[in-house]
Amino acid sequence: MSAPTMLAWTAVCPLDRLDPDRGVAALVDGVQVALFRTGGELYAVDNLDPVGGAQVMSRGIVGSRGGLPTLASPLHKQVYDLTTGRCLDLPGVALRRHEVRCRDGLVEVRLRQEE
Repeated sequence: MSAPTMLAWTAVCPLDRLDPDRGVAALVDGVQVALFRTGGELYAVDNLDPVGGAQVMSRGIVGSRGGLPTLASPLHKQVYDLTTGRCLDLPGVALRRHEVRCRDGLVEVRLRQEE
């Protein structure tokens, strides 16, 4: 597997626009990203459901499993670890994660591209 290439940080929205435990879709450099604020942390993953093939992950259900913050697909309910992107139900399936931070009250995302 190749090392990921990181692009520049892109301001997406003010932090107060992200409701806890609810997803928001954003277009970052042409890529649909799903943003989440849960447990005091920010997470950014592709909005594309890797199983269903639709741009719906921002509408997924935020929860936890074994102490891990998770996201369940709104289509077929596969559960993903938000910290790694790994699907907890289907081996070998994962969501692509992106770096996310809050700087000066703005949520910023840096896309992760596979080489």
